[in-house]
Amino acid sequence: MSSSAHIWSFSRIGGFDQVRLESGADLLNLPLLDQKLWVALACPTSGLEFDPKTLSYIDTDQDGRIRASELIQAIQWAGSLLKNPDDLIRANPSLPLAAINDSTAEGATVLAAARQILVNLGQGNRTEISIEDTSEPTKIFAQSRFNGDGVIPAEAAEDAFTQGVIETIIKLHGPESDRSGKPGTNQAKADRFFAALVTHNDWARKYEEDALIRGPGESTGAYEAFHAVETKINDYFGRCRLAAFDPRALAALNRDEKEYLTLTARDIGISAQELAGFPLARIAPGQALPLGSGLNPAWSTAISGFVQSVVRPLLGDVSELTEADWSKLIVVFAPHSAWLAAKPVSEVSVLEVSRIREILASDAQAKINQLILTDKAEEQKASNVSSVDRLIRYQRDLHRLAANFVSFEDLYSGKRPAIFQVGTLYLDERSCQLCLTVGDSGRHATMVGLAGTYLAYCDCVRKVSGEKLQIVAAFTDGDSDNLMVGRNGVFYDRKGRDFDATIVKIVDNPISLRQAFWSPYKKFVRLIEEQIAKRAAAADTSATDKLAKAAETTANLDQAKAAPPKQVDVGTVAALGVAFGAIGGFFAAIISTGSQIVAHGAFAVVGAILGIILLISGPSLILAFIKLRKRNLGPILDANGWAINARARINIPFGTTLTQVPKLPPGSRHNLIDPFAEKTNPWPKRAVVLIVIYALFALLNHMGYISEWTGGRLGTPNENRSKVQGKTVSEPAAVTTAGTNSVAK
Repeated sequence: MSSSAHIWSFSRIGGFDQVRLESGADLLNLPLLDQKLWVALACPTSGLEFDPKTLSYIDTDQDGRIRASELIQAIQWAGSLLKNPDDLIRANPSLPLAAINDSTAEGATVLAAARQILVNLGQGNRTEISIEDTSEPTKIFAQSRFNGDGVIPAEAAEDAFTQGVIETIIKLHGPESDRSGKPGTNQAKADRFFAALVTHNDWARKYEEDALIRGPGESTGAYEAFHAVETKINDYFGRCRLAAFDPRALAALNRDEKEYLTLTARDIGISAQELAGFPLARIAPGQALPLGSGLNPAWSTAISGFVQSVVRPLLGDVSELTEADWSKLIVVFAPHSAWLAAKPVSEVSVLEVSRIREILASDAQAKINQLILTDKAEEQKASNVSSVDRLIRYQRDLHRLAANFVSFEDLYSGKRPAIFQVGTLYLDERSCQLCLTVGDSGRHATMVGLAGTYLAYCDCVRKVSGEKLQIVAAFTDGDSDNLMVGRNGVFYDRKGRDFDATIVKIVDNPISLRQAFWSPYKKFVRLIEEQIAKRAAAADTSATDKLAKAAETTANLDQAKAAPPKQVDVGTVAALGVAFGAIGGFFAAIISTGSQIVAHGAFAVVGAILGIILLISGPSLILAFIKLRKRNLGPILDANGWAINARARINIPFGTTLTQVPKLPPGSRHNLIDPFAEKTNPWPKRAVVLIVIYALFALLNHMGYISEWTGGRLGTPNENRSKVQGKTVSEPAAVTTAGTNSVAK
């Protein structure tokens, strides 16, 4: 269906050309589109607002990344199973059965599987199938004995005995869930169960066949009585041999007296655990074990059983047990001890031997193996069910994925958020819509500096559920005056859930031209505030020092001598004169320059004002404009695992759509009277008005207008105005000359 003659449509959005995917033919011809024209060549399967199951289907190698080749393969597979490729554009959550292309073998198989799913769900008369129908395999296979996963529940067997065996396997080896959600067993666990039965049965048979193993205690309980005290009697005779070897160890072998004091400091019972750890009887070199009095009371019951079941039947009615007699008993019970030590360790050990032999004598193993084979034979049908689910998801999701992969249609169109936009951050009277999750902080740190964008990293916590995530939000409008680490906001994910958000890191870059324009003035105001604060602090310190000196002088007034007259600091006076002269010269220069500008008309005044503004704000605006033109989304997405192939710019107009500043709703009523507004003193405003009037008067007087209007009674001679207007008047000069001559005479 692909053709090299396919005509593509492109739009220039965001400063670069992006292909428009408007039809199924556009999608099917993507293999022919030069990948240099793709916006992205790879994307991660995590951190996206996209169906994870669809992404898992597309990610055929399951490496956590989707590449261009995998996207193309998914589109071609889905396109081959649909009669009309335009169904891939409609993004429907359900698929009409008539839309499946049954002219191919695979299409016919998928169609049959779709119909079988509806039958299994009890809705065989429906003509379309949805994602809800295929997303829950437990519903699809709930009524099926076999579902192709190799796991069989107990009810899969037809006879009660085999069902009981399967239940035993599930109980001993743990359940496996099949596609219907029922507990069952698989081949591996069944094989392990029957192998353990054989091993345990062979071990039990040795007892029956070997008379030495059965020994004298087959029916008297001698084995249990012997093994109950075997370790403790061995310990007793070992201690006696050690005492015979070195009498100095005798006290330690019988336990220290302090241990008895600790034990008797509280109420104890005969079976107390601390007492059971003491020797079986008093230790002495070569001493026999008393079987009556002198025994550790914690072991009296066990020794009594041992005497009744073992000693008397084999040694007679004796009052003590010598080490030689004990050695004879060990030899008698050695075969049984060895057999007992060889008992297989497995889950089936809890079963009675009779139950083990009952199962082995039946045909349960053969039946279970056959059931598993029958179930596996249905594997292809189950795979076909998965194909139906994949096809429905593909026809719903592939176009949207392509619109966020081959092009960035969702991002730049604004109709819906892009799949990498995970929510909206509300902070500092703004809403930031370009928010992405942060997976690898280290990778972000090395990449985001190239984005040229003002970024705020935020830790987000949802206290209700304890969920945590880290996001990075791009601020693309407004200013950064109130943005700082530690500020709190609220983040809403795409599901509408709210998280507490706190700024933990900022990557500083220009945000807007408005911020750049006002930046020099704000810096100037901050500089003045800092200087005023410094001067106020210095003045406060000086005043405090003077008060302290005055207090000290007053306290020592009776001891003080007459102070010499204060000398005037000539240098200080001269410095003040120079300073005031400089200030006066500055204002005189301003007035002189202003008069020259005014002389050239109103346009010159406006031009001068604009020139001053450009002189102050121009460099900041130019620098910000250059940086704002370089804002690029690519490094931010690359830091999240994407492979961005285009220069996805965030220019100034586009940036204003990604960050919204507050606006009053249309038609809102706005009361401008603030009852809590600070009351202002009118005198500063009046002083400013007076200064402006004075400056205007000085300017007009300098230009000669005041003298003309007052007839020379105020202001400078009219000569200045004549010169300003370009006229030459000789009379004043003559008068001046005459006056000079008179003075000379």
